[in-house]
Amino acid sequence: MRVRSFQLSDCTDVTELMKIALSEECYRNTMGPFSRQLSWDSELILVAEEDDEIVGALIGTIEHNHGCYYRIAIHPDYRRQGVGKALVSAMEQRFQNRKVSRIWIAGDEHNQAAMPLYEAMGYGANKVLEAFQKLSIISPQH
Repeated sequence: MRVRSFQLSDCTDVTELMKIALSEECYRNTMGPFSRQLSWDSELILVAEEDDEIVGALIGTIEHNHGCYYRIAIHPDYRRQGVGKALVSAMEQRFQNRKVSRIWIAGDEHNQAAMPLYEAMGYGANKVLEAFQKLSIISPQH
């Protein structure tokens, strides 16, 4: 498995992955922030590949010098195989390279299923950003 930065050529595959991996409501709620983050800083969108197929994606963002894991999507056939851990570790490294002061998990209901993954990696309940609605990728400034 290989984790790398998102490339524009990945757009269709990542969109399809999110349709498969996320609930319909979560998918709808994620597409706007995904496109905004892509236009602002695509280096904070990571994909995991297995045999040239995208099997996971993680959307991160940085707000006021705080890193935030916004949304993770893992193909159902590849869950519990280390894909999520590899994505979170790679994003954590990017956040550290940018010297963020804290790292948070967006505290929306759609991230509840991923909480065991984050907790296993040391991100307990005290790392959940309850005021995630204020993230710029969710409600862009006009």
